[in-house]
Amino acid sequence: VMCCCGPCAMYRRSALLLLLDEYEEQLFRGRPSDFGEDRHLTILMLNAGFRTEYVPEAIAATVVPNTMAAYLRQQLRWARSTFRDTLLALRLLPGLDRYITLDVIGQNLGPLLLAISVLTGLVQLALTAVVPWSTILMIASMTMVRCGVAAF
Repeated sequence: VMCCCGPCAMYRRSALLLLLDEYEEQLFRGRPSDFGEDRHLTILMLNAGFRTEYVPEAIAATVVPNTMAAYLRQQLRWARSTFRDTLLALRLLPGLDRYITLDVIGQNLGPLLLAISVLTGLVQLALTAVVPWSTILMIASMTMVRCGVAAF
């Protein structure tokens, strides 16, 4: 997997000690970074040649957002770390499972395509006063594809 979720992840101590300095010196735009540390550590592990594995039987407890504002802040942090760490992971993709490559592409292109679709729909509505059904259909289709990939 490309991101071992913080509260659910376990690492070999020997592997973690090899990467600890690089992990603790994580920067974003030249400043120390305090978001996306679980994704960053996973990519460091993969870059070092270690393997990650999803274990469906694992049970963990964590705190989740209980308001929409907290949820949106969480999603913004996650999106920033996804975009930032994708650059670190690009050279890993050819050696990983095709599904993971597809997922990484979807995580990065999906928001861009969604933004373009929404802007196109708003421009069409503003210029023609016609409901942009093709744009609405495109957004719904993108949502279904993304949900289908996640379900798969």
